[in-house]
Amino acid sequence: MAATGNAEETQLQEMEEEAGMEREMDSDEEEGMGIENSDDEEDDSSEDDKENEAEIQRLEEQLSINAFDYNCHVDLIKLLRQEGELPPLRKARQKMSELFPLTEGPEIWLEYAQYSIGGMGLPGGMEKVRSIFERALTAVGLHMTKGATVWEAYREFENVILATLERIHTLFRRQLAIPLMDMEGTYAEYEEWSDQGVSDTVSQKYKRALQQMEKSKPYEETLMAAEPPKLAEYQTYIDYEQMEGDPARIQIIFERALAENCLVPDMWAKYTKYLDRQLKIKDLVLSSHDRAVRNCPWTMGLWKNYLLALERHGADHQTISDIFEKALNAGFIQATDYVNIWEAYLDYLRRRVDFKSSRELEELRAAFTRSLDYMKQDVEERFSESGDPSCTIMQVWAKIEALHCKNIQKARELWDSIMTKGNAKFANMWLEYYNLERSYGDALHCRKALHRAVQCTADYPEHVCEVLLTFERVEGSLEDWDAAVQKTEIRLNRVNEQRAKVAEKEAHLVRQEEEKTEQRRRAKADKKNQKKGQKGSRPGEKRKAEDEDNEDEWGEESGKERHQESGKERHQESGKERHQESGKERHQESAPDTVRKTQEDNPEQRKDDCSVFISNLAFSMEDPEKRLKELFESCGPVQSVRPVYAAKGFRGYCYVQFEGKTSVPEALKMDRREVDGRPMFVSPCVDKNKNPDFKVFKYNTNLEKHKIFISGLPFSCTKEQLEELCKDQGTIKDIRLVTNRSGKPKGLAYVEFEDEAQASQAVLKLDGTVLQEHTLSVAISNPPRRNAADKPDFSRPMGAMMPRAMVYGSRGKGRTQLSLIPRSLHRQTGAESKAENGTAPKPTGGASGDAGFEAQAKPMSNSDFAKFLLRK
Repeated sequence: MAATGNAEETQLQEMEEEAGMEREMDSDEEEGMGIENSDDEEDDSSEDDKENEAEIQRLEEQLSINAFDYNCHVDLIKLLRQEGELPPLRKARQKMSELFPLTEGPEIWLEYAQYSIGGMGLPGGMEKVRSIFERALTAVGLHMTKGATVWEAYREFENVILATLERIHTLFRRQLAIPLMDMEGTYAEYEEWSDQGVSDTVSQKYKRALQQMEKSKPYEETLMAAEPPKLAEYQTYIDYEQMEGDPARIQIIFERALAENCLVPDMWAKYTKYLDRQLKIKDLVLSSHDRAVRNCPWTMGLWKNYLLALERHGADHQTISDIFEKALNAGFIQATDYVNIWEAYLDYLRRRVDFKSSRELEELRAAFTRSLDYMKQDVEERFSESGDPSCTIMQVWAKIEALHCKNIQKARELWDSIMTKGNAKFANMWLEYYNLERSYGDALHCRKALHRAVQCTADYPEHVCEVLLTFERVEGSLEDWDAAVQKTEIRLNRVNEQRAKVAEKEAHLVRQEEEKTEQRRRAKADKKNQKKGQKGSRPGEKRKAEDEDNEDEWGEESGKERHQESGKERHQESGKERHQESGKERHQESAPDTVRKTQEDNPEQRKDDCSVFISNLAFSMEDPEKRLKELFESCGPVQSVRPVYAAKGFRGYCYVQFEGKTSVPEALKMDRREVDGRPMFVSPCVDKNKNPDFKVFKYNTNLEKHKIFISGLPFSCTKEQLEELCKDQGTIKDIRLVTNRSGKPKGLAYVEFEDEAQASQAVLKLDGTVLQEHTLSVAISNPPRRNAADKPDFSRPMGAMMPRAMVYGSRGKGRTQLSLIPRSLHRQTGAESKAENGTAPKPTGGASGDAGFEAQAKPMSNSDFAKFLLRK
């Protein structure tokens, strides 16, 4: 599938330009008939012409500096077209076509074929048109979605000129053997057109092509649905075709991808690499490389591969040199790109040198000299750096002189020049020079090189000293050894002194920084203590609720699993206002003990047993009293609504008091109902001062072997999806998705099974499972403690006072928390009994106490607790 020739491209462009110019001229003549322009308009027109001429001259000068400026070419052609001068316009289009090729799509081939039909009456015109159609079929005839248009145009042309039936039969048979979209219609058309019917051979080829089309159809549909540039979709399609192994189809899909992404260097690199390694067809390979560098001239890798392809296919020396000169003028964006392209060209020159003939050798040396001058003048002037700090070009030149030319003196001169360019302080550079002398020089120059290295090396002096001593052990005399030892000792002592000074200076800076940090810490602590003192002087002031973002993962006020400190009580109902007294446990569900600003503040009229506490409301709620009264009227007659306000407005919680106690259970059923996009929390209103023993709902914070903890869930995961995932592992009693205070999921969940065997099985099966591209982590539920040490509680048995790690182990050790002790040896202790989803009653003495203890040991599920609460 060779590229369209420049002459043919220019011919098509000229055809388009001439047609456009003729249209413009006709339009100008029509407008000029009977219309006289004023002098002002003529003056404006002349001024515009002068501006256009100046702009054209500027663009031409800019293109003389950088011929690969695509936008300059486009602007110049646009201005020349406005001026209406065909010769300069053709010349500009010709220059642009030489640098930037036309895209070879089915549309351009059809236009080209139609244009060629105009010369059909000339001698040989018929054969020329057929030749162009055949080239079009070779180029885009395999295009699965658009190739059929070229085939149909070719058949239509043959029908118009009344060609022989055999030609049309042949076109039908060729098309039906190629997988194309809507090929069923072509087959039906052929059946209707042919008087002889469709032969078995054609039918078999058609069926094979149809099967191939069905395989490729999903990729085509993906391409049609994708948005430009479709690089990922094209790459997937290319991978599929490469697995299938049809070179023609691989080539056409590459061409299609490049037609839409002609300015993507990586795609060109993959295409030319495939052609170089697989097809190896000279004309096709070289034309593709040429198109690649014309589309992406700024990419050094494409030019380098082009030079290698030219050499690989035996191009003459002048052609390769011309391509290299074009590469130097391509305008690379990095200084290192010029180093790499020079290295590729010098490698080519070295491979063509006989080393017995002086002509090629002198040309190689001249190229090395020119490369150094080019890097010093052109590259450094443009990028302010040579791009070759390690002087790799000079190193290669020195090796060639020493190895092939046996000119070690020239190699030494080159290395002296390398060291003077700031490389004398690097150990690896001296060792490279030493290895060169070791291979092609003599011991005297090896010793001199190592002595200079010891003196000059700044990065790894110990290594250079070791190399010198090793060399003297093998090559040197006693005097040489003593001199080497003395030199290395002096040098290392000086290096150690310098390092000690640097270390002392750095330590001093570190101490200064630590002192500054300590001063800032003390100042911050003093300021904090001062604020605490000011707060302590104002008793009864209410503490603000903690912000959601400052809460840790296990303390979210959203119904998450609560992990409490032993001997302390943390607020369990998510989103509730926290009221903390100094030296006392946190307030759970009761009304704040501080002064409230409410719309109705008469303590004698308050009845906690007829009230509920509402929290997690939006601060921006308008008229919360009216809104909540309307919301809870369905539960019973509402006596009053007491919103809590602060200086800045509504605090997000309030109290609703009903006329009777029977309305409270109905109100509690509205817990977690969404109000203004947030879950509203409803809980009983209890004063902790009057009922200090009141306990509220709390999630278990200890090891639960029948429950698993899942993390890493997608936020979109629902209970139904989680149940579908876990149902094969056992009987599911309850599923709880953990959310934050605004009701948004956190990617965590708890799944309660019927027994611990099912939970253990679920851990083993589900840990590491992928759900919606999220990898899940599954473990037995065992939330970590907030504090390492808890206050002792002598009312509990000794087993309950043991550290958790001693009883169950931490989550960090054996993350699945599966018990590896045989059941026959596993002891159940009364100390481990605890409340689960409810308040554990205290055991009483006697037989009733034993019964109470047995009742306490039996856990309650979430549904059991809800029923228990409603009965109350």
